[in-house]
Amino acid sequence: MSINVVLVEPEIPENAGNIARTCAAIGAKLHLVKPYGFDISEQSVKRNMKRAGLDYWDKVSITEYENLDDFKSKVQTDNFYLLSTKSQNCYTNVSYTDDCYIIFGAETRGLPESYLLENMEHAVRIPMREGIRSLNLSNSVAIVAYEVERQLNFANLQEISHYFN
Repeated sequence: MSINVVLVEPEIPENAGNIARTCAAIGAKLHLVKPYGFDISEQSVKRNMKRAGLDYWDKVSITEYENLDDFKSKVQTDNFYLLSTKSQNCYTNVSYTDDCYIIFGAETRGLPESYLLENMEHAVRIPMREGIRSLNLSNSVAIVAYEVERQLNFANLQEISHYFN
């Protein structure tokens, strides 16, 4: 039992590191769709990206895809949600189920418009004030991932009482 976080063409290593840390904290699987704006080789992670949170990657199940078409061909499910500022549907208006995929686009471009248009019934947004372009990608992932976990009653997470016993 776990949810799936998908990053399509992530560009900023600090965001990817924070997202990996969130995935580690909740037991989510991380799916990375190339191309990336950074190097995730083991040597690079150890040398350059530890401060970005990428040292959590050994605690996360990571699957890589060559491109969006590769992801779509290998992950054939209707249990997915595309995050987009173009959607009218709020992310809290969805009833999430275990093994769902929450899919996020590149920091500067979002998801490809053609992918959104093909799947607008699966698109959701995080509400924000008018005139604000978008939230930081790692913040957006955390907001939606924890909403999914809340709806699943935090089934795979430790209860807070653990820390006080």
